[in-house]
Amino acid sequence: MATISSIGAGSGLPVEEIIAKLMSIERQPVVDLQTKATSLQAKLSSYGKLQSNISAVKDAATKLNDPVTWGANLSTSSDATSVTASTTQASVAGTYAVSVSKLAAAQTITGAAIPSDATTIGQGSITIELGAWNADNTAFTPTAGKSAVTINIGAGEDSLTAARDKINASGAGVVASVVSDAQGSRLVLRSANTGASNAFRVSATETAPGPNGGPGLSSLAYDPSNGITTAKVAQYAQSAVGKINGIDVVSESNTVSNVIDGLTVNFSKVTSADVSVTVGADKEAIKKAINDFATAYNALATFMKDQTKYTPKSGTTAASSGPLQGDSTAITMQSQLRTLASSSSTLGGSLTRFADIGLDPQADGTLKVNAAKLDGALGNLPSLKKMLSGLDSADPNNNGITQRMAALTTAALSFDGSLNSKQTGLRETINRNGDDQDKINMRLTLVEARMRASYTALDKSMAKLTGLQSYVNQQFGVK
Repeated sequence: MATISSIGAGSGLPVEEIIAKLMSIERQPVVDLQTKATSLQAKLSSYGKLQSNISAVKDAATKLNDPVTWGANLSTSSDATSVTASTTQASVAGTYAVSVSKLAAAQTITGAAIPSDATTIGQGSITIELGAWNADNTAFTPTAGKSAVTINIGAGEDSLTAARDKINASGAGVVASVVSDAQGSRLVLRSANTGASNAFRVSATETAPGPNGGPGLSSLAYDPSNGITTAKVAQYAQSAVGKINGIDVVSESNTVSNVIDGLTVNFSKVTSADVSVTVGADKEAIKKAINDFATAYNALATFMKDQTKYTPKSGTTAASSGPLQGDSTAITMQSQLRTLASSSSTLGGSLTRFADIGLDPQADGTLKVNAAKLDGALGNLPSLKKMLSGLDSADPNNNGITQRMAALTTAALSFDGSLNSKQTGLRETINRNGDDQDKINMRLTLVEARMRASYTALDKSMAKLTGLQSYVNQQFGVK
């Protein structure tokens, strides 16, 4: 009897094709589940993007609700080459008159020039002491708690650059440098900090003279209180002196703080007349924050419109819908945002709605910025601030519009908010869908195995019958 080499060979039936068609029918529930899973994944992806867009609106609204945005955070000067100022959150709006009679300076002394063909300044030591000189530099008061520092200059350390480096490494409170000109090179010592209390005096002891009997370490000696003025004074130490709103100010540096709360004034040049420093809200920054809010809101409105839209069939074009079309959570959020964008607050007086400040609601749900209206509203900052970010203790529904916008978006984004709840539900549904597919696929494996077993048995039976028929035909001579 002939052996069946492949299923269907015994019966002559297209068994593989039959099984494929039958299994295609059996697999239809899986196909339906896969189609559903694709739709659920698209919806979950849309919710992720929706969450991102809502978060951007929340951030933009929160910035408009931040007191820092509306605070006295910008200063302007009528003479920025002489006086500037910086602000903090504690700054108070106003105009301040500032004058500068002295700039802070660091004491600077210069040693004698060493000829260009010389290489050393001699050996010995110098002692540097910080303190303050009196008005005519005849008396010196050492800085309390500071000890004089002695720098020893030995053999191999007596070049100008080596001596400079040892002084700078000593922590004596002065900065040494080498200055060269037509007369040669010399050491220059300058206080590390400006101010009258950061002056210094220098004493020197020579153990080896300078080159060719020239100036050595003693050329750096400076102590007028003891009649020593070998080094020359290039700049006396002095503190900055000026007036702010008629108040005398003295500062060790050219930066003056703590005269007016939250304001730091910087002196750059002596003035011949008062400089006006004006402190107030940064209108350009506020304008940008409002425009940024409109941009974020419009991106959200456009996204939600696209995701929830339905396009009916037209001609040969099939109907189509966005991933969130008919989704109650998304549609509710869209409605709440549109309602809020068209709402009002009485806190801002004549400014009550977005439309009053140049954010005009459009039919598609977006806000169109009217630059002229917005500039006009910026001219009335107190009302604009209240309309957007004010709080009404008696009626929260009358809070500023961006306050309510921030509250709505914060609630939606919270752990138990509508967005997280919806996404959690979608993930659970997708997981169940996957489990259902796995169960059906396991059943289909068994179904296909049974089909193949049945058709294999049929093949064998048909093969036996065919063989028997051939045998009978042979016996009776049937051709």
